[in-house]
Amino acid sequence: MSWSLEKILKAARHFHASDVHLIRDIAPVLRINGEIRPIDGEPLDVETLRSIVYGVLNEPLKEQLERTWQLCFSKHWPEIGRFRMAVYFHAGCPEMSIRLCETVVRSREDLRLPPIVEELTRQPNGLILVTGPTGMGKTTTLNYMIDSINRHRRSKIVTIEDPIEFVHENQRSIIVQQEVMTDVRSFRDALVHVLRQDPDVIVIGEMRNLETIETALIAAETGHLVLATLHTPDSVQTVQRIYSVFPAEQQNSIVTQIANSLKAIVSQKLLPLANGKGQVLASEICIVTNAVRNHIRERTVHQIYSEMQTGRKHQMQTMDGALLDLYQRGEITYDTALSNAREPSHIQHKTGPTNPPKS
Repeated sequence: MSWSLEKILKAARHFHASDVHLIRDIAPVLRINGEIRPIDGEPLDVETLRSIVYGVLNEPLKEQLERTWQLCFSKHWPEIGRFRMAVYFHAGCPEMSIRLCETVVRSREDLRLPPIVEELTRQPNGLILVTGPTGMGKTTTLNYMIDSINRHRRSKIVTIEDPIEFVHENQRSIIVQQEVMTDVRSFRDALVHVLRQDPDVIVIGEMRNLETIETALIAAETGHLVLATLHTPDSVQTVQRIYSVFPAEQQNSIVTQIANSLKAIVSQKLLPLANGKGQVLASEICIVTNAVRNHIRERTVHQIYSEMQTGRKHQMQTMDGALLDLYQRGEITYDTALSNAREPSHIQHKTGPTNPPKS
C-alpha cells in the first residue's frame, strides 16, 4: 500500500482517532481511546515521509522548518476537517504528530463538563484557567467556553492560538482568531497589541512564559475576561506555577494580582471508560472565593485543597471527588480511580471494605 496524507487522515476520522503518528520504519499509528494502534500496511520510509511532510508545507513553513527544525501549524481539508500538525526531525528524517481537531463544538452534557463551566462564561472580567497535561481536552473545553459566550453575549472576542484548531463563526459576538506565525509573531507580541483592539474577552491558547502570564493578569485586572490554558495538573500547582515564574522580588506584588484577578481554575483528566469503549472527563473545580483569595495572598496555597473539599456550595470539586463519583457510577475502574487520585486513601476510605483488589 502506498501512503498519502489524505488517505491516512480519512482513516483516522473513520476510526475516531484523536491523534496520528507518522514515524519512520513503521506503518501510520493512530491513538484511539487513549491507546496506540498501528494501521495495517507498509512501514513509512524516509522518502515517503519527506514527500508527505514537505507536500503539505507552503514556502514560509518550509523555511521555518529548515531554520528551527520543528514546526506546529494547522490545516483544513474541506471533506475531512481541520488538523493540528507538529513536525520534528528524528535521526535526520522529518516525522509528524497530528491532532484531529473537533468538527463541531459539542454540548456541555456531551463533553461531561460540570454546569459551573457554563456559568463561568458569564463572568464580566477576571482570569479563568483550564489546566491539565497534554491531550486532556483543554482546547476542547476552551472552545466550548468561547462558543457559549458567542451564543449568549454581545461581545468582541479575540483569540491568540498556536495553531487555530476550531474556526468559530460570529453569532451574538464577533470573534477575531489570530494564529501565531500566521497573523502574529508570538503570544507576547500579540498580547501587547490585543488590548488596543477593544476586546471584551481575550482567549490565550497557552500561557507559556512570564510575559504572557503578566499581560494576562493585567488584562484581567483592567476589566477584560481572560480565558487561558496552562500545563499544570491541579489548582494548587497552577497557582504555585504562576507566581513562581516571576523573580523573587516581584512575587509579593504578583500574588496580590493573582488574588485580585483569578476567578476559577478548571483542571482536567481524560480517563478510560471501564467498558473500554472510550474516555470520560474528570474535572477539578476551584472557585476563587474570599477564603481562596486569602490563601493566595498569604502564600498558604496548599490550603486551597481543603477549601475545595468543603466548597460544594460554591460548586467546587476536587479531582479525588470526581474520580470517586465516576467509580461509584461504574464508569471507570477502581484501579483507574486509585492511580489518578491525589490521595488514594480517600478513595479507599470512601468505598469501604468491599474494594476490589488492586491488580
